Amino acid sequence: MNLDVERREAWLSHEELASVRGRMPILYVDAVPVRVDGGGAVTSIGLLLRATDGGRIQRELVSGRVLFHERIRDALLRHIEKDLGPVALPQIPVSPVPFTVAEYFPTPGVTAFHDPRQHAVSLAFVVPVAGDCAPQQDALDLAWLTPDEALDPAVLAEMDGGHGVLLRQAIAHLGHAI
Repeated sequence: MNLDVERREAWLSHEELASVRGRMPILYVDAVPVRVDGGGAVTSIGLLLRATDGGRIQRELVSGRVLFHERIRDALLRHIEKDLGPVALPQIPVSPVPFTVAEYFPTPGVTAFHDPRQHAVSLAFVVPVAGDCAPQQDALDLAWLTPDEALDPAVLAEMDGGHGVLLRQAIAHLGHAI
């Protein structure tokens, strides 16, 4: 069975996706890319810099939809490669477990997570990367910050839609005082 063919046939047009987004939650993955030292301690966290449709510049995590007939692990690998490059070398366990589940709503204020396009449910993961990473696609930059630098209020203010909340949760999950 060719899974790539099945996924391609299940890909929705822009119109179909807009219709589905208005009727049901869409499954996403969010990834917090990290660099770790030899002892497994996080030394830096990778944050993307992107321009929004409205012309604002903001920081984001790696994020994207899970496709029909795609394993969570494969979705993480695909989005990390799409955003960080083909030699990022993510170290995803065979059976990944999210550090949290984020529920994005099109209505602001329902949760800390907001996506004006849709109701989405995202599984959020911390993913160590061992290779060379570079911003890809529409990303303008990739900055590697220490956990303390990433928690700076100015950095968190550059993150929209709840990504700053996810970043704080990831850092807390890693045992860093916030």
